[in-house]
Amino acid sequence: MELTAFTSRLGDGQGRLGPGVFVLGDDEPGRFFELEVGDRVEVSQSVDLTGVTLVRSAMRLRVPERLPAGFAWEVSLVVDGVKYAGVRSRSGRERTVTDLAANVSKLAGVHVIGVRLELVPG
Repeated sequence: MELTAFTSRLGDGQGRLGPGVFVLGDDEPGRFFELEVGDRVEVSQSVDLTGVTLVRSAMRLRVPERLPAGFAWEVSLVVDGVKYAGVRSRSGRERTVTDLAANVSKLAGVHVIGVRLELVPG
């Protein structure tokens, strides 16, 4: 596997770090990488959505102080690769996101649900 900004420290500051903790990006403040608009990382799984109304996620979003001007990090819920809900945060902000939800009431059967972190114009 090629090491990237999102995979260079798997198990240490990236990826699954413990029960209920999955880090997209890096958990250690002060680590910097060269990124471009559209660079992203995502964790996903197949889920049977029959009879499900909402898919929700709770997370903490921490954006580095030195994000280049005009850019933001966006975290979103995706279903089959399509963004259903998302929030953006600019440099130096940390926030707890408890209300991110995607309405999947019109879907049935197995679909791929994911959480995506992406660098976007902001």
